[in-house]
Amino acid sequence: MENGNPIGIAVVGGGYWGPNLVRNAQQTPGLRLEYLCDLSEERAQAVLGNYSTVRVSTSLTDVLADPAVQAVAIATPAATHYAVAMQALEAGKHVLIEKPLAPSFEEGRRLVEAAERLGRVLMVDHTFCYTSEVRHIRESVRSGRIGDLQYLDSVRINLGIVQPDVDVLWDLAPHDLSIFDAILPDEVHPVSVAAHGSDPVGAGHACVAHLTLRLSNGALAHVHVNWLSPTKIRTFVVGGSKRTLIWDDLNPTQRLSEHERGVERNPDLADADVRGRQLVSYRTGDTVAPALANLEALRSVMVEFAAAIAENRRPLTDGFAGLRVLAILEAAAESLAKDGQSVPIRAVEEFPRATAGVIESVPTTMARRGRGEVTV
Repeated sequence: MENGNPIGIAVVGGGYWGPNLVRNAQQTPGLRLEYLCDLSEERAQAVLGNYSTVRVSTSLTDVLADPAVQAVAIATPAATHYAVAMQALEAGKHVLIEKPLAPSFEEGRRLVEAAERLGRVLMVDHTFCYTSEVRHIRESVRSGRIGDLQYLDSVRINLGIVQPDVDVLWDLAPHDLSIFDAILPDEVHPVSVAAHGSDPVGAGHACVAHLTLRLSNGALAHVHVNWLSPTKIRTFVVGGSKRTLIWDDLNPTQRLSEHERGVERNPDLADADVRGRQLVSYRTGDTVAPALANLEALRSVMVEFAAAIAENRRPLTDGFAGLRVLAILEAAAESLAKDGQSVPIRAVEEFPRATAGVIESVPTTMARRGRGEVTV
């Protein structure tokens, strides 16, 4: 709600992801869906059905000129994100944009600067960050329940669509990198990345890739993405000195488990002859499966977008979060071109807003990075 009224929103793009945005916008109390904008009127009408009161338009300019529209949700091809989002921001609209934020870091930076200057909410649809599992992992990591963070490992592979315009890193890795960004403590951040990839089918760019990120606390984070696997695997492991969390997104009965088993360094290393046997000891503990709400993540995205607008604050996955993901992707692309050489990741510094708006009223519950808490 904004001033007690639902926020008028237009969805731009009626292709693969657009219908999901339409459905969740219609079911979010703080939003009122005004338009579905698409180059194909027939496609947009098919998404809405014959009895919908939502208007269809093929003109983004007309939609942005309508004062009933205060916000837009963009689900157009990635190459168009910058142009569409900038046009919406300059028209005074709040913007929710599908990942990635922009085709390049420089274009993403311009979008963030425009949103800050104009006092508009800019949010990236990093959907996985709004799942119950990631929210639980985030709380466990940031509260210290798992102890010191030791490693992160993510696997996202399936027999997927080989994209014509981007490699597998830009297509799939943003999901995992956005999760890293959401769960890491404020004092921990990626500092460098090494990327290796291959193109065994001759697609013209990497279809299989591995990323290794070095974090500022010395821990390593690993991402494996692959379009060519006949088996779909979605696993995410967070290793800590006290607990290890394992998220298996394809397990219908136990998606998230916590393990108290682990390895500890033996402090008694005085006897050099037996040092190899005394170096570590093994801890055996319980394995538990926390009870988590079964919520649709995209609904939580829409709720957070509406709340950020109404509360005049940055959302959890704001433009800066999108920039941090772009910084890693561009460094990874450079590493890939250099045959896996480690490449530093540029720092993303947040800056105060030049005019009155979102930043001045950041709630005290928000993290140091300025990220809001997710509510449902």
